[in-house]
Amino acid sequence: MATEKKEKKAAQKPRAKKAEAPAARLRIKVRAYEHKVLDASVKQILDTALRYDAKVAGPIPLPTEIKKYTVNRSTFIYKDAREQFEMRIHKRVIDILDPSPKVIEALTNLSLPSGVTIDVKMA
Repeated sequence: MATEKKEKKAAQKPRAKKAEAPAARLRIKVRAYEHKVLDASVKQILDTALRYDAKVAGPIPLPTEIKKYTVNRSTFIYKDAREQFEMRIHKRVIDILDPSPKVIEALTNLSLPSGVTIDVKMA
């Protein structure tokens, strides 16, 4: 009986899984100090992508990065007198699924306001 089981296992070929091609995805990370300017830029990107009938996932808000700085108000003495400053960096992520060349070209020609940083990666 044990040999019959071994023969059956040997006779069964392992099924090859269909290797699906990973869908192309354009990941756009947008960063800015002012959230209103950031939201306007994201809206402009979404309008451009949707004009060419691209599937869009997002915008997904990421946690705001806060950098805090403490500075002495005066030099030499009065260490107790300090000022605190902070910079807030707001971030959003947009995924464009299966982008066509027209969408990519339109996004590269997009002019956005100053102070907005964009990272585009093909995944």
